[in-house]
Amino acid sequence: MNGIWELPFGKRKRWASAGGPLAWVAGGWQVNGNLSLVSGFPFYVTASGTSLNAPGSAQRADQVKPTVAKLGGAGCGQSFFDPFAYRAITDARFGTAGFNSLRGPGIVNLDGGIFREFAITERWRLQFRGEAFNSTNTPHFGNPGNNVSNFQLNSDGSIRNLGGYTEITGLANTGRDGQDERVFRFGLRLSF
Repeated sequence: MNGIWELPFGKRKRWASAGGPLAWVAGGWQVNGNLSLVSGFPFYVTASGTSLNAPGSAQRADQVKPTVAKLGGAGCGQSFFDPFAYRAITDARFGTAGFNSLRGPGIVNLDGGIFREFAITERWRLQFRGEAFNSTNTPHFGNPGNNVSNFQLNSDGSIRNLGGYTEITGLANTGRDGQDERVFRFGLRLSF
């Protein structure tokens, strides 16, 4: 979703149209915004291909629960999805997990800008621009680790080490030039 709004101050506008200090300061400004709401990127759970004995083939894990609970953890030691929903393969066969059956964390991004054009002469114009990319500084997390063979259990069945499996350890790098953090940019544009 995006939008542009020209503020209603100054000449030929609703407020301060007669001129004066308010029209000079507040007139001619435009604000804009761009909101992106994206569902997570698809992925599937893999397993070690050692038992598969098919060089170059990727191994899928066995899905052992009919539904996979999304836990939503977004850090080391926190599971994004139920780690017990899948099991590693020890036979010479492909696993039962479906391709791209899971989705990673969604992405919310808000960019905003403010612009004003100044008339220098009838022909020459100068535009001031201020822009904020990812203005809310919202992290855009990447998909969690998906190799069930990295998962280690204790003898009582409790988790000893996730080994990156179900953990989100990186960013999606969906921003400009791979930068997801908030970025401010200012500029001047001369047109004639």
